[in-house]
Amino acid sequence: MSWPDPHPDPQLLKQLGVAPFRQRLPWWGGDLQTLRDTLRPVDLPIDQGQPLEIQVPALSSGAAGSGALLSFLDCPPAPKALVVVLHGLGGSSRREGVRRLGVALGTAGYAVLRLNMRGADPGRHLAGGTYAAQCNSDLLPVLHRARQLCSTLTSEGTPLPLFGAGLSLGGTMLLNACLSTSAERVAAGLDPAGLPLDGLFCASSPLDLAACSASIERPRNRVYQRWLLQRLVRQTLADPFGVSDLDFERMSGAEQPRTIRAFDSSVTAPRWGFVDVDAYYREASPLQHLIQSPQRLPPTLMLQALDDPWVPACSALDLGEAVPTDGPIQLIFTREGGHNGFHGRAGCWADALAASWLQTLK
Repeated sequence: MSWPDPHPDPQLLKQLGVAPFRQRLPWWGGDLQTLRDTLRPVDLPIDQGQPLEIQVPALSSGAAGSGALLSFLDCPPAPKALVVVLHGLGGSSRREGVRRLGVALGTAGYAVLRLNMRGADPGRHLAGGTYAAQCNSDLLPVLHRARQLCSTLTSEGTPLPLFGAGLSLGGTMLLNACLSTSAERVAAGLDPAGLPLDGLFCASSPLDLAACSASIERPRNRVYQRWLLQRLVRQTLADPFGVSDLDFERMSGAEQPRTIRAFDSSVTAPRWGFVDVDAYYREASPLQHLIQSPQRLPPTLMLQALDDPWVPACSALDLGEAVPTDGPIQLIFTREGGHNGFHGRAGCWADALAASWLQTLK
């Protein structure tokens, strides 16, 4: 496939003080970039995050009771802002990419709230069910609590700004939360500018769930898909609120899902009130909403590698062609980087990019 020149505006990188991305040996190519943290664990400081439980309501389907989501707050002295960091599919606040991004943001002077979505460890014991790409009933209470923290973490009279940073599906969740809140405010005749976030950074985030599902089902990705399914099935069966006989049979018997689409059809879509998996993929994919109403986002930077083996870059490229250059959405493409990789000569390039870009927001 022939790709356009992906390099971002050099003036943008110059403004951010970030050099263009160059992949680092031996992590050449999309797969090795993607697998780097698994093959060679990141050397990170001891996790000293302060645990914070945030109450969430029951799922609309009634499949699980209300409970809480577990987050961890890392707060340097006199923080510049609070950043809510979300993991991707099968991830958690303990995953290397989330922790590494949190450390980079903390070093840059930001307080960081690392969130575990419903079903993720640690925190699996606090709420039943599992999360989805569109889970506003869980995420919006978290962002509301984070906004309250912005007033308590500062010694000055003005509350701190609230930013979001999402890795993979975590970015999709944050995009959907902002889009949904803005649409509800417009429908109610209110100012759509009252968004839950003041800025957003997304790395390797799916914009079209059906395209991503098809991509992960390619024969070349069978190992990735098997790894993801093992984590998703384990999270589902470990539900502290119980697993129905039907769900148990589906997850542990001969009918166990063999694809992400099959899992979403059996578990995710019905638990979150969607008619079927096609409705879930259609309604929880932010691409068309972003193209139609890009102004409903806060200042947002999206990072996408063209060699991402999980998330097809075509959706982000389509978005880049459709949105105005002077709007709130900016996109950066790299030829290499894999899925949530971006391992360069000076560490993770995406982490440095996120920290530098958030510095430009007021």
